[in-house]
Amino acid sequence: MSEVWHQKPIRVQYKDTDQMGVVHHGNYIIWFEVGRTEWMRHFGMAYHRLEEAGVLLPVTDVNISYRKSARFDDCISIFTKIKKYSPVRLEFAYEARKISEEDFNQSTEDYAAAPFGELLAKGTTTHMWVNQEWKPVRLNKANPDVYAIVQNNCKLPDEK
Repeated sequence: MSEVWHQKPIRVQYKDTDQMGVVHHGNYIIWFEVGRTEWMRHFGMAYHRLEEAGVLLPVTDVNISYRKSARFDDCISIFTKIKKYSPVRLEFAYEARKISEEDFNQSTEDYAAAPFGELLAKGTTTHMWVNQEWKPVRLNKANPDVYAIVQNNCKLPDEK
């Protein structure tokens, strides 16, 4: 899929840490959601617009692998890209990485050719396109414009 990652910098908030002073493991899933939401918004697929158009994208599977701990006030970047897609399903890949204060302050680009910084966690989420009645839909038929956005931003390198 796409070799370009969307980058969303965040700073670890005190509320995200546990008694041991590290980020609670559940927050990484929330950060992945932030990364996914911002990826979608960046490419013109804001969730509220999809919902207004009658298309929902619930999570059907989450996988995460933890490598290192983040702590209060660390600078983090959430890197997100589409891993796989079809007219019915969409799979995102994520990497949460600790970055330098300098990189955090200079984050003006939404893109990165490759994730950088110290890997903290990586994972995937799988989603299924459904209608307002929660019945699966083929996005290429239910909303061809949104499916074109997915296709245009997720082509294999040899497809471009």
